[in-house]
Amino acid sequence: MDIFDKFNVDRSSLGQYSQDAHGYFTFPKLEGEIAPWMTFRGKKVLTWSLNNYIGLANHPEVRKADAEAAKKWGLAYPMGARMMSGHTSKHEELEARLARFVDKEDSYLLNYGYQGMVSIIDALLDRKDVVVYDSEAHACILDGLRLHMGKRYVFPHNDINNLEKELQRATKLVESTGGGILVVTEGVFGMAGDLGDLAGIVGLKEKYNFRLLVDDAHGFGTMGPKGAGTGTHFGVQDKVDLYFSTFAKAMAGIGGFVAGNAKVVNYLRYNLRSQIFAKSLPMPMVIGAMKRLDLLQNEPQLRENLWRIVHALQNGLKEKGFDLGDTESPVTPVFLKGAVYEAANLVMDLRENNSLFCSIVIYPVVPKDVIMLRLIPTAVHSLDDVNYTIDAFSKISSKLKEGKYSKETISL
Repeated sequence: MDIFDKFNVDRSSLGQYSQDAHGYFTFPKLEGEIAPWMTFRGKKVLTWSLNNYIGLANHPEVRKADAEAAKKWGLAYPMGARMMSGHTSKHEELEARLARFVDKEDSYLLNYGYQGMVSIIDALLDRKDVVVYDSEAHACILDGLRLHMGKRYVFPHNDINNLEKELQRATKLVESTGGGILVVTEGVFGMAGDLGDLAGIVGLKEKYNFRLLVDDAHGFGTMGPKGAGTGTHFGVQDKVDLYFSTFAKAMAGIGGFVAGNAKVVNYLRYNLRSQIFAKSLPMPMVIGAMKRLDLLQNEPQLRENLWRIVHALQNGLKEKGFDLGDTESPVTPVFLKGAVYEAANLVMDLRENNSLFCSIVIYPVVPKDVIMLRLIPTAVHSLDDVNYTIDAFSKISSKLKEGKYSKETISL
């Protein structure tokens, strides 16, 4: 057999829709300045699909810092991996600032959040260790777990009672292997917006010996009194052993970091294969990240604006009877009932006739006959944008209930 013979995109779970969906539902092109209103297929649309939480993507100070750093340093410097020739004092400065911000002893920069998390899990675990993780963990966590050659146990999403049962199993196992236990969860679950039960998990530390790794990609910059994450929101940041986040969300950039005990972070510094064998984060991204961190720390009105829009959008949708699940974060899922073809017609109606662009999630990511529309409010949206959106959602909801999307085909 030729190994390439099996690579038919139509056979994959999402690829089966590629012929009809490509360029519209999948791989759409949003063009123009990053803003609430952008261009899709030549038409202005109100956009709710960008993780630009506190509006830094096009902030004038950020644009200036990025441009000046690129002019001064170029995109190549520093050349090489951090361990060999790509290390600078600016990288160290950013790491120190991030550690202080999230109340940890030390932190280490990552070129990308996704590959960083994969490598963190790989570095932490050996075959004697047991990992216990939430069933709705992000793909980067799952890919990291695939590298683990020891036991792994999964607990139903946020089910603390079941987690305890898995910890009992894990404890019994490591008593014979001599290994340790790592629990992995998220601060904010990025699809449905609900929070990981960090307080419940750390409460189990009184009975079981384990370490906790939290992926807080959507919580960093949005959650907690100062935007320092979901651990600070619950008041348990000191019990989170390793705190991970990416710059791709609230920081509107590229890269990420892991923070924790200085000894452990230093171990990761020397053992993260995705960093040891990859080029260092370019200087403009490091300088740009520091400017973003400045604004996150010193301009609380950005986060206040975000939550003003979040509350207006979520409360307004709930008042109209929409099901938003259990979200407690800016992530705003709207759950509707309908078949895949109804979902396609509904979203096309939103985009073509209501000039509104948001992400759509269908089976197999969510159960059959569930349509999830996922909105990401930002600090740069306006209350007019919110009211416009609630009106548009009311229209499409009525048409869905009347069966209009099962009868009509909206042509592109």
